[in-house]
Amino acid sequence: MSDPQDVTRLLLAAHAGDEQAHAQLLPLVYDELRRRAGALMRRERAGHTLQPTALVHEAYLRMIRQEEALAGRSHFFALSAQMMRRVLVDHARGRGRHKRGGDQIRVELDEKLKLSVERDHDVLALDEALQRLAELDPRQAQIVELRFFGGLTVAEVAEVLQVSKRTVEAEWTMIKAWLRRELTA
Repeated sequence: MSDPQDVTRLLLAAHAGDEQAHAQLLPLVYDELRRRAGALMRRERAGHTLQPTALVHEAYLRMIRQEEALAGRSHFFALSAQMMRRVLVDHARGRGRHKRGGDQIRVELDEKLKLSVERDHDVLALDEALQRLAELDPRQAQIVELRFFGGLTVAEVAEVLQVSKRTVEAEWTMIKAWLRRELTA
């Protein structure tokens, strides 16, 4: 795990235009990004052409192009979750797969919620479900993105969203039931 103060300092310097800050930042966050990307890729179909390293690199390139200032380590990893999601969705769309189909595999959002998410088009189905959830409750959609795509803990999600840990736990319980219904319908 990277030191939050070092990451925050480098993020602020990079936003201020320090070109060296990006070069110093990547080694601090790379292992954590790679771990999170690896966890995401284990949920993907066997033989997926996108590898965790490529996912990290593409997400990181998208993140450093962002104009918004990142407030700190948690905000950085929250944005990385969003970017990894976008990369996976773009990759799935690019493969031209149908929205829903056979050859289902089991993917766990956590140890209590098991969903059938079907390879490339499953990422699209999850993305569509998250878009519907965002229309109903944007914060709940962000919780899913941070937990599922970003691998953030409940405490980290609470910090990013500036709410209590208990609030995230309660909403996560509701979200899991909603997603189960949406993705198994």
